[in-house]
Amino acid sequence: MFTTRRLVLGGLLAAPGILRAPAARAASKTLKISHQFPGGTIEQGDFRDRLTRRFAAEVTRRTNGDLAFEFYPGSSLMKTVAQFSAVRRGALDMSLYPLAYAGGEVPEVNIGLMPGLVTTYAQGMAWKTGEIGRQLVDLLDKRGVKILTWIWQAGGIASRAGTVVAPDDTKGLKIRGGSREMDLMLKAAGGIISSVPSDEIYAAMQTGSLDAAVTSSTSLISFRLQEIAKSVTTGRQGSFWFMLEPLLMSKAIFEALTPDQQKVLVEVGAEQEAFALAAAKQDDEDLATIYAKANVKVADFNADALAKWRAIAEETAWKDYAVRNAACAGLLKLALAVPA
Repeated sequence: MFTTRRLVLGGLLAAPGILRAPAARAASKTLKISHQFPGGTIEQGDFRDRLTRRFAAEVTRRTNGDLAFEFYPGSSLMKTVAQFSAVRRGALDMSLYPLAYAGGEVPEVNIGLMPGLVTTYAQGMAWKTGEIGRQLVDLLDKRGVKILTWIWQAGGIASRAGTVVAPDDTKGLKIRGGSREMDLMLKAAGGIISSVPSDEIYAAMQTGSLDAAVTSSTSLISFRLQEIAKSVTTGRQGSFWFMLEPLLMSKAIFEALTPDQQKVLVEVGAEQEAFALAAAKQDDEDLATIYAKANVKVADFNADALAKWRAIAEETAWKDYAVRNAACAGLLKLALAVPA
């Protein structure tokens, strides 16, 4: 557990480690932020962990210490998938969460990792102000969850077998996609599906129970898969894998705060989006560099391969999602209306 009990007022956004305000002031509320990613500091490490620390430092500064935060990286507070349900029930205050992980509980949120649907960062970020974003926010609000920060990430494929670029490269591989819809596409391409969370990929690949995994560039870096992979396909020139990984907050906890505190949380959450976007794009580039230095073969997706992946996705994942219920069909239609 990493804790910021009372953050020193003013100018501490970039300070690493545990930050405290003068002992004379007691924080009126301490919020827990949990996620599955490796912990670090406000300046170093996985950008998703850094984002939570930047967010916390600025919120504490603007509320004069009335809101403080405790950090639980690496799923140290509770298991990865369970965090969404805990946020819904108010048992967990906040989580930076891969939204599609909650698809078993709320099938509509699998739209956040629909293969071939989002193909650029600009397209993904346009969801926030479009009708698709408004519908998704309303869907989550009715289930007790608020989005504070919209975060999109491109993904790639790490493999301990052959390089995976086109669908045919997947045949016979034990592969992890990250959502029901992604897995449907990979299975149709010939893959053998594994559903391990991203923070368990290393162990699964190390033991041989997993041959390849599709996940974000940041996770491919943070989980040190270059130590066991033989090849990696990056998303720096495009990918069929774009995931929505927002910073979420329990609606019940949010509504228990003062209007001024709520305003600060919303404002600071939105302000972190520029940092997240720049960091995600940089990780797409850094992925190739890091793996090449580890003597791992580096490849990129190309337009022809992505067109083949999308064709499979349309006939499998998209159709399966659309027929689940009217809300799913509506969200898919709205998402397809957002230009790349």
